[in-house]
Amino acid sequence: MCFRFPSSLRFLGLAAALGAAASASSLLRAADMAAMPVAAPAVTAAVAVLIPTDGNVVHGEIHFTKVAGGVRVVAQVSGLKPGGHGFHIHEFGDASSADGTGAGGHFNPAHEAHGAPTAEHHHEGDLGNLTADESGHATIDFVTPALSFEGAASIIGRGVVIHADPDDLTSQPVGNAGKRVAVGAIGIAKS
Repeated sequence: MCFRFPSSLRFLGLAAALGAAASASSLLRAADMAAMPVAAPAVTAAVAVLIPTDGNVVHGEIHFTKVAGGVRVVAQVSGLKPGGHGFHIHEFGDASSADGTGAGGHFNPAHEAHGAPTAEHHHEGDLGNLTADESGHATIDFVTPALSFEGAASIIGRGVVIHADPDDLTSQPVGNAGKRVAVGAIGIAKS
């Protein structure tokens, strides 16, 4: 025995099925759109807060700002012995090791030789030296075209390291700047 729905009920069933399919399709499109990556706003500022390594009292902040011609670097550092101190961006923003070695080596994505930041060939992370006054305070403010907030050369998530001694700007691979006296991770800052 075969039972037949009246044509009006068959139409309502078909309409309900089509409506359910359309709703499911809308939900899928909405879910697909929600899962689509949204472009993050461009980074225009970053900061590193320095943490002293064991046995040191060095502290301070380094601010990085995107400007015409590159990135402006402004540092205020205290607790240094008077004189020069190597100042570099390192591979990792890891300040967890007691001696600062968690930051890895100099940031050098182009695989250049170590040198002065003004030399034709140098690591992207070669920032030269900070010079501390008699009270152990050092400031620096310059613009460099070598740094970036984008792509493989981005400094976001890298580390800043201050060394005990001056960078001689020539010795390979890192300038003979001595132990690491402070480390800080570079993070995105409010513009």
